[in-house]
Amino acid sequence: MDKDSNENESIIEHIQRYRDELVRAPGTWPAKRELAAAIRELMECLCETDAPEADLLEIAAQVRTSARRFSGQPRMTDPPGVAEGSLAAGMHMFMDRSPVVGLSNPVAPPVTLHPDHEAKVVRGSVTFGNPFEGAPGCAHGGFIAALFDEALGMACVFSSEGPGMTGTITVRYRKPTPIHVPLRIEAGFDRAEGRKVFNYGKLFSGDTLLAEAEGLFITIARERFAELREEQRDRERGRTDPL
Repeated sequence: MDKDSNENESIIEHIQRYRDELVRAPGTWPAKRELAAAIRELMECLCETDAPEADLLEIAAQVRTSARRFSGQPRMTDPPGVAEGSLAAGMHMFMDRSPVVGLSNPVAPPVTLHPDHEAKVVRGSVTFGNPFEGAPGCAHGGFIAALFDEALGMACVFSSEGPGMTGTITVRYRKPTPIHVPLRIEAGFDRAEGRKVFNYGKLFSGDTLLAEAEGLFITIARERFAELREEQRDRERGRTDPL
């Protein structure tokens, strides 16, 4: 078996292990996913409700009480994975913490993304709800750009250069992107030039092309992700240490 075949097999095995870990989600992550889903329901209702002021204020008080209850709970001192990173970087809780695909992050729609190494394409789906509305009945362009950022970033798994961080993304909005309509996204690896990785993406509703993107990602050593984590810890310590 040649070197390329060995590398491909390793990536495929990593992807399968990644998916298995996502399903098994250890510890309290399943409960976090359930809570995040409930918060998304609240956000969806809040954007279009015409409830009486008294009801809104009562619910606000309930939510604030829950938030204060959380503030007194222990915090993760070494979170498993980071909110931004590449599939190839071994960040196994990425799918829970990401602001785009995170199952445990209520800010995320969430988007589902699945890399197909044989086809060298990332395929995914999303349905944007009320919280993501820009123009009437349409998803805000900034969220579409974030969707491309996530998918094109994951497409770096098809590059032998390793994980990368976003350099530039160019998005062309072909047609208005509707909310409450299932959408599909495709992203793939184009080429690499040294540390530069060039990827592309397309967003569809059915067979209609809604938007397309080109991205430039700069590969960084996996050790740099560890350095970023340590820098985050330093900031957290500075926030909590007494003056």
